[in-house]
Amino acid sequence: MPYDSVYLEKRPPGALRTVWRKFYGDTTAMIGLYGCAGLLLLCVFGGWFAPYGIDQQFLGYQLLPPSWSRYGEVSFFLGTDDLGRDVLSRLLSGAAPTVGGAFVVTLGATLFGLVLGVIAGSTHGLRSAVMNHILDTLLSIPSLLLAIIVVAFAGPHLSHAMFAVWLALLPRMVRSVYSMVHDELEKEYIIAARLDGASTLNILLFAILPNIASGLVTEITRALSMAILDIAALGFLDLGAQLPSPEWGAMLGDALELIYVAPWTVMLPGRRLCSAYCWSTCWATVFAGRSLPG
Repeated sequence: MPYDSVYLEKRPPGALRTVWRKFYGDTTAMIGLYGCAGLLLLCVFGGWFAPYGIDQQFLGYQLLPPSWSRYGEVSFFLGTDDLGRDVLSRLLSGAAPTVGGAFVVTLGATLFGLVLGVIAGSTHGLRSAVMNHILDTLLSIPSLLLAIIVVAFAGPHLSHAMFAVWLALLPRMVRSVYSMVHDELEKEYIIAARLDGASTLNILLFAILPNIASGLVTEITRALSMAILDIAALGFLDLGAQLPSPEWGAMLGDALELIYVAPWTVMLPGRRLCSAYCWSTCWATVFAGRSLPG
């Protein structure tokens, strides 16, 4: 008997495939994807492409302007700082503590937030209400303020700043996953799956998680952009990465007094931060906006 595949051909795509199709068809989303992929590669290989060491000083070449300036030199393409260090080398090496640290923090917050959010969203009654009020209370505190409080107790260091930003992002991630899971559990297809004999684990893995994928990606990209800014802000305030670290926020804080004498030492790290933030927010804009229902 010949095999009839008409039902397989007409089978509707799953939730994850639908999300990817809408994502792939949006130009802004793909630009953000390529930009974030480039940032990730820069975090891994940026230090290898740096022409000089991050602390290598060149006497007599202090505050050299970029190469396109009249007094610039090609050997120092983006100029030097007040200690004669190559700005390009420090920017390339600084992507790892700034953007790479934000990726690590976001990944940790996503994993813990997903587990805690699913557990909290699956509960009902008094426990669910208590969890909801606790998360709302934590969300009322700005993430940067919460990170500053944690660093004030732990001490200024990049690892402490990353831990503080992780703690600041975790309540928001848990609250978002909790709300999405709790809303999905009230829908009719979940009730139908329960009546069909599906276990709670199967419902979570094969029904709820695929259908909250777009909202989850939105929260992940928002958390990534917040992590980039918070890590840089703590470095700028001398509460995160300490000099002579090439972290972009620390570079901004160190060169702030040179803004009128050598503006490139401030503008170049600032532009890198702005571009990294824009790449990461492209995803959140698409998933929360017109292209994908959030």
